Amino acid sequence: MRLPDSVTGSFLVALGAAAAYGGWILPPVPGQPVGPNVFPLVIGTGLALCGLAIVFGIGHSFEEEEQLVPLEDGQAAAPPPQGKLYGLRALLPPLLLLFYVVAADRLGFIITAAIMVYVTSTALGAKWKLALPLAALSPFAIHLIFGKLLRVPLPAGLLPTPW
Repeated sequence: MRLPDSVTGSFLVALGAAAAYGGWILPPVPGQPVGPNVFPLVIGTGLALCGLAIVFGIGHSFEEEEQLVPLEDGQAAAPPPQGKLYGLRALLPPLLLLFYVVAADRLGFIITAAIMVYVTSTALGAKWKLALPLAALSPFAIHLIFGKLLRVPLPAGLLPTPW
């Protein structure tokens, strides 16, 4: 049974809101700028935002969905995968991880993460109009959260600017 996107998105919003609320009510550690309350708050907020994007269909084009082929017993089955490289998508996560390990110190976190986000989003079917802004903005958001807020050292690489 396939759940509608609105049910799945609503569940993610509720789960994200619960995690964010749990992080909100955790007491901070005295004398520590980032305590155990920050991680669930950030992850929960991000999860709730992703759930809202699913509910409202942001980044999804409904007219591009393929028609389901009816079977003999009345149930509907998805059409077979298309394209020559469809089966190679299973190799994408380990290849991107290997790319990050090799290239992060040389290129830096921002450039490496932008390439990874663009490749992943286009491999998952996103159009370049969505993949390009996502690839440009998400590494900076991750850098602000982890590099600036949580003070996790990220490799600078080709962009050794003080930001």
